[in-house]
Amino acid sequence: SIGFVIGHEMTHGFDDQGAQFDGSGNLKNWWTDTDLTKFKQATECIVNQFSQYVVDGDLHVQGKLVVGEATADLGGITIAYRAFHLSKEYKDAKTINGMTPDQQFFLGTAHVWATNIRPQQIRNQVTTDPHPPAQFRVNGSLANISQFKEAFAIPENSPMVNKNRCIIW
Repeated sequence: SIGFVIGHEMTHGFDDQGAQFDGSGNLKNWWTDTDLTKFKQATECIVNQFSQYVVDGDLHVQGKLVVGEATADLGGITIAYRAFHLSKEYKDAKTINGMTPDQQFFLGTAHVWATNIRPQQIRNQVTTDPHPPAQFRVNGSLANISQFKEAFAIPENSPMVNKNRCIIW
C-alpha cells in the first residue's frame, strides 16, 4: 500500500500539472514535440475513460478535472507493482487463502480506497474535487493494467478491462 502512495506522489511530477515544470521547478516546456504529443494523447485517454463514469445515477465524473490524480493513481500502481516484483517479499511470497501474490498485491491496492460515502457528498466531490471517487480510483486504474486482468483471469468483455487501455508510462 505504501508503495502505491509513494509511486502516486512521484508520478505527480509528470502529470498534467507537474510535467509543466523542469528539474529546477521552473515553469518550462522541457518536452520534445513528439513526447508532448504522445503524453497528451495518453492523458486524453484517461480523460475519456473517466468521463464515462457516473455517480448517483446521473452525474458524470469530469475527466478533465481528475486527469492529474487518475494519472498519478495509474502511475503509482504501476510503479508499486514493478517494485513488488523486484522485492525479496515477492520472491518469497506464497499463495494465502487461495490468493496468489499478485492477487494479494491488487487487493491491498484496492483496500487503500475502501470508503463509504453519502450520495450528496459524492455529487459534491465529482463537481469540485480533482480526485476521482474512490471506486473509480480503484476500478478505473486497475482496468488499464494487464497484470490485474491476468492475475484474476478477467474476461476481455468485463467492465474491469478497459478495451481502450490507457498507458502513460
